[in-house]
Amino acid sequence: MPPSTLQTMTLQRDVGHVPFREVAIPSDPTEARCFQDQLEQLLQQGRASSHDIFSIRLALEEALINAIKHGNQLDRNKKVNISYRILEDRFEVRINDEGPGFDPSDVPDPTAIENLERPCGRGLMLMRHYMDDVAYNSRGNGVVMHRIFRAGKK
Repeated sequence: MPPSTLQTMTLQRDVGHVPFREVAIPSDPTEARCFQDQLEQLLQQGRASSHDIFSIRLALEEALINAIKHGNQLDRNKKVNISYRILEDRFEVRINDEGPGFDPSDVPDPTAIENLERPCGRGLMLMRHYMDDVAYNSRGNGVVMHRIFRAGKK
Protein backbone atom coordinates (compact mmCIF):
# COMPACT_ATOMS: atom_id res chain seq x y z
CA MET A 1 0.00 0.00 0.00
CA PRO A 2 1.49 3.38 -0.90
CA PRO A 3 2.63 5.45 2.09
CA SER A 4 0.27 8.28 1.10
CA THR A 5 -2.70 5.95 1.60
CA LEU A 6 -1.48 4.91 5.02
CA GLN A 7 -0.95 8.48 6.17
CA THR A 8 -4.57 9.42 5.42
CA MET A 9 -5.91 6.79 7.81
CA THR A 10 -6.90 8.69 10.95
CA LEU A 11 -9.31 7.92 13.75
CA GLN A 12 -12.39 10.12 13.83
CA ARG A 13 -13.98 10.73 17.22
CA ASP A 14 -17.02 12.64 15.94
CA VAL A 15 -20.12 11.39 17.73
CA GLY A 16 -22.29 12.48 14.82
CA HIS A 17 -22.16 11.15 11.29
CA VAL A 18 -18.77 9.62 10.53
CA PRO A 19 -18.10 8.93 6.86
CA PHE A 20 -16.54 5.70 5.69
CA ARG A 21 -12.85 5.78 4.78
CA GLU A 22 -12.10 4.26 1.38
CA VAL A 23 -8.99 2.19 0.65
CA ALA A 24 -8.17 0.09 -2.43
CA ILE A 25 -5.40 -2.48 -2.27
CA PRO A 26 -3.98 -4.81 -4.92
CA SER A 27 -4.81 -8.49 -4.53
CA ASP A 28 -1.73 -9.30 -2.50
CA PRO A 29 -1.70 -10.81 1.03
CA THR A 30 1.23 -8.55 1.99
CA GLU A 31 -0.87 -5.48 1.16
CA ALA A 32 -3.73 -6.88 3.25
CA ARG A 33 -1.43 -7.38 6.26
CA CYS A 34 -0.13 -3.82 5.90
CA PHE A 35 -3.70 -2.49 5.93
CA GLN A 36 -4.55 -4.66 8.96
CA ASP A 37 -1.52 -3.35 10.86
CA GLN A 38 -2.51 0.26 10.20
CA LEU A 39 -6.12 -0.39 11.17
CA GLU A 40 -5.03 -2.09 14.39
CA GLN A 41 -3.08 1.05 15.34
CA LEU A 42 -6.21 3.14 14.78
CA LEU A 43 -8.34 0.78 16.85
CA GLN A 44 -5.83 0.99 19.70
CA GLN A 45 -6.33 4.76 19.79
CA GLY A 46 -10.07 4.38 20.39
CA ARG A 47 -12.34 2.48 22.75
CA ALA A 48 -11.73 -0.99 21.33
CA SER A 49 -10.50 -3.51 23.89
CA SER A 50 -7.71 -5.95 23.11
CA HIS A 51 -10.36 -8.64 22.57
CA ASP A 52 -12.25 -6.36 20.15
CA ILE A 53 -9.05 -5.71 18.23
CA PHE A 54 -8.21 -9.42 18.09
CA SER A 55 -11.73 -10.23 16.86
CA ILE A 56 -11.75 -7.52 14.21
CA ARG A 57 -8.27 -8.39 13.00
CA LEU A 58 -9.10 -12.09 12.65
CA ALA A 59 -12.40 -11.52 10.82
CA LEU A 60 -10.84 -8.85 8.61
CA GLU A 61 -7.94 -11.15 7.72
CA GLU A 62 -10.33 -13.92 6.69
CA ALA A 63 -12.46 -11.55 4.60
CA LEU A 64 -9.45 -9.99 2.87
CA ILE A 65 -7.81 -13.33 2.10
CA ASN A 66 -11.10 -14.61 0.69
CA ALA A 67 -11.37 -11.52 -1.53
CA ILE A 68 -7.75 -11.78 -2.68
CA LYS A 69 -7.49 -15.55 -3.11
CA HIS A 70 -10.99 -16.71 -4.03
CA GLY A 71 -12.51 -13.54 -5.47
CA ASN A 72 -9.64 -12.00 -7.40
CA GLN A 73 -7.63 -15.21 -7.85
CA LEU A 74 -4.42 -13.50 -6.57
CA ASP A 75 -4.46 -11.21 -9.64
CA ARG A 76 -2.54 -8.10 -8.49
CA ASN A 77 -4.20 -6.12 -11.28
CA LYS A 78 -7.54 -6.58 -9.53
CA LYS A 79 -8.35 -4.44 -6.51
CA VAL A 80 -9.95 -5.16 -3.18
CA ASN A 81 -11.99 -2.14 -2.11
CA ILE A 82 -12.32 -1.55 1.61
CA SER A 83 -14.64 0.98 3.24
CA TYR A 84 -14.48 1.25 7.00
CA ARG A 85 -15.28 3.49 9.90
CA ILE A 86 -14.51 3.47 13.57
CA LEU A 87 -17.27 4.90 15.73
CA GLU A 88 -17.30 5.40 19.49
CA ASP A 89 -19.13 2.12 20.04
CA ARG A 90 -18.34 -0.05 17.01
CA PHE A 91 -16.29 -0.85 13.92
CA GLU A 92 -17.92 -1.23 10.49
CA VAL A 93 -16.32 -2.48 7.29
CA ARG A 94 -17.32 -3.28 3.70
CA ILE A 95 -15.02 -5.35 1.49
CA ASN A 96 -15.59 -5.88 -2.25
CA ASP A 97 -13.51 -7.77 -4.78
CA GLU A 98 -13.66 -7.88 -8.58
CA GLY A 99 -14.44 -11.59 -8.78
CA PRO A 100 -17.61 -13.32 -9.93
CA GLY A 101 -18.87 -13.81 -6.37
CA PHE A 102 -20.19 -16.88 -4.57
CA ASP A 103 -23.24 -18.10 -2.71
CA PRO A 104 -22.40 -18.31 1.02
CA SER A 105 -25.17 -20.86 1.53
CA ASP A 106 -23.29 -23.25 -0.80
CA VAL A 107 -20.24 -23.33 1.48
CA PRO A 108 -20.24 -26.55 3.52
CA ASP A 109 -20.43 -26.38 7.31
CA PRO A 110 -16.82 -26.90 8.46
CA THR A 111 -18.01 -28.36 11.77
CA ALA A 112 -19.95 -31.19 10.12
CA ILE A 113 -18.20 -34.54 10.61
CA GLU A 114 -17.81 -35.11 6.87
CA ASN A 115 -16.09 -31.70 6.48
CA LEU A 116 -13.73 -31.67 9.47
CA GLU A 117 -10.68 -32.37 7.32
CA ARG A 118 -11.72 -30.08 4.45
CA PRO A 119 -10.18 -26.59 4.45
CA CYS A 120 -13.22 -24.71 3.12
CA GLY A 121 -15.69 -22.73 5.19
CA ARG A 122 -13.59 -22.09 8.27
CA GLY A 123 -12.93 -18.45 7.39
CA LEU A 124 -16.63 -17.69 6.99
CA MET A 125 -17.33 -19.42 10.31
CA LEU A 126 -14.66 -17.33 12.06
CA MET A 127 -16.01 -14.11 10.54
CA ARG A 128 -19.51 -14.91 11.82
CA HIS A 129 -18.16 -15.84 15.26
CA TYR A 130 -15.99 -12.78 15.84
CA MET A 131 -18.21 -10.09 14.32
CA ASP A 132 -21.70 -9.11 15.45
CA ASP A 133 -23.10 -9.07 11.94
CA VAL A 134 -21.88 -10.46 8.61
CA ALA A 135 -23.85 -10.02 5.37
CA TYR A 136 -23.03 -10.53 1.70
CA ASN A 137 -24.22 -8.59 -1.32
CA SER A 138 -26.48 -10.38 -3.81
CA ARG A 139 -23.62 -11.07 -6.22
CA GLY A 140 -21.49 -12.58 -3.45
CA ASN A 141 -18.39 -10.48 -4.13
CA GLY A 142 -18.87 -8.15 -1.19
CA VAL A 143 -19.23 -8.52 2.55
CA VAL A 144 -20.37 -6.07 5.22
CA MET A 145 -19.40 -6.69 8.85
CA HIS A 146 -19.54 -4.84 12.13
CA ARG A 147 -18.48 -5.38 15.70
CA ILE A 148 -19.81 -3.54 18.72
CA PHE A 149 -17.06 -2.71 21.21
CA ARG A 150 -17.40 -4.61 24.46
CA ALA A 151 -16.81 -2.91 27.80
CA GLY A 152 -13.60 -4.09 29.35
CA LYS A 153 -9.92 -3.49 29.76
CA LYS A 154 -7.97 -1.93 26.94
